[in-house]
Amino acid sequence: MNAKTHSGNTSDLNANLQPARRSRGGMTRRQWLGSAAVVALPTLIPSGLFASSGPPAPSNRITVGLIGNGCMGRGHLNRLMGDRDFQVLGVCDPDRIRRDEGKGRVEAAYAADRDKPGYQACTAYNDYRELLARTDLDAVVIATPDHWHTMQSVDAVKAGKDVYCEKPISLTVDEGRRLVQAVRRYGRIFQTGTQYRSIPAIRQVCNFVRDGGLGKVKHVFALWSTLAGGLSAPRFAPYAAAIDIAKNGASMVPLAFDLPGEPTPEGLDWDIWTGPAPARPYNPVYHVNPIPGVVPWCFHEDFGAASVTWHHSHSADVIQYALGYETSGPVEFIHPSDGTYPTLTCRYENGTLLHLVEHWGQVKSLYHAVPEDARLDGNFGGVFVGERGWLTSMSAGGPVTGGPEEIFNEMKMSSRAVNIGENDHHANWLNCIKTRQQPSCSEELGHRGASLGHLTIIAYRRAKTLTWDPQSEKFAGDEAANRLLTRPKRPPWRL
Repeated sequence: MNAKTHSGNTSDLNANLQPARRSRGGMTRRQWLGSAAVVALPTLIPSGLFASSGPPAPSNRITVGLIGNGCMGRGHLNRLMGDRDFQVLGVCDPDRIRRDEGKGRVEAAYAADRDKPGYQACTAYNDYRELLARTDLDAVVIATPDHWHTMQSVDAVKAGKDVYCEKPISLTVDEGRRLVQAVRRYGRIFQTGTQYRSIPAIRQVCNFVRDGGLGKVKHVFALWSTLAGGLSAPRFAPYAAAIDIAKNGASMVPLAFDLPGEPTPEGLDWDIWTGPAPARPYNPVYHVNPIPGVVPWCFHEDFGAASVTWHHSHSADVIQYALGYETSGPVEFIHPSDGTYPTLTCRYENGTLLHLVEHWGQVKSLYHAVPEDARLDGNFGGVFVGERGWLTSMSAGGPVTGGPEEIFNEMKMSSRAVNIGENDHHANWLNCIKTRQQPSCSEELGHRGASLGHLTIIAYRRAKTLTWDPQSEKFAGDEAANRLLTRPKRPPWRL
């Protein structure tokens, strides 16, 4: 496939062309939150697949570029290099160390596969717009900090590229809707990187719930974390005064910390890294080599979305898929200050309630929703409680659990194990690039999953119950809340 046949118009990029508690394997909640396991890496498939049968002809391969070669980006790059249907043409990162490492890894892998020492056919880019300007590029994978996801995705589809973008695909509801509109206008294929829905065991649970296997689902539970776990990481110790974890650790939302500026490392284009976010001086807790975890910057509201980034986007995607609300959302966000429920709760139009809990013990201690001996472990999904029983859809914490046992008999699960490596999320994207069919988590689904988290943050900020219209995407009777649906971009960046 050759990008020269695409109908996108690279001239549309000109607007942005300017100079440039213990329940997880013995770990405490804080330890778990501070670990890299909070955010899943893409499936890693080693390079070397070409040697057995030879690569497809160049005209049959999907040419692809990577934007963002951090921890997640490296995982994606391994996946792309190991797939004989992809040809990696470029790696982009404003950190010279990261982009050069990516370029070198691609070229070394292809040289070994093709027995061509010195093979060079991957270009390193500082500015993603230069990568998008290539007419021989079909698609991009975007694995940058959250504040870049929407803009880079929109610019990519305008340039005629298909997109795989890490979650959350936006930092505001307005951004997400604009992305959806752009993908549709330019006729591109967009896959959101919420790969847990693509694990066979999780998909089977979701389809069972969606098809009425539990009867009416009355309650669902998902995790929502404070900032304490993240801010307790050792890298924050030098900035204890600015962070003030005693004051801010209990926050349920990302905050705008004023961290002291430090010299920008040589080879890092901090202006490009900051991009459309408010201008702030460089500080190593945002970006540093070697990488300190998967998403080090997401505690800060300018660059990320805390729980939405850590895990909630994955949970929202899986849960709304199972409930059949993946293209809409709740109609009410019930704040705990109302006294109706002990934790923030989202109500869907059919009456199903999604309760956000800090740890799985609260499902028993606060809501008494499952048996005391129920095993609840993992993340990136939820606990469904219906008329006929209960089921989990979590990953990274053991097998699917639930009860009564006859539910599993009806499901006919060949295995209750949740193997993250079995997901076919990238393969689904690749197939849809070829067939032009909708991928498993398209732009609208990615938008609605991210929006659930953004709306939850707004409810926490407003500290009150809010009524939401999923069709108009507006709050009823609260203009202050509606103003939080968008945010300005730092000039000259604009959507």
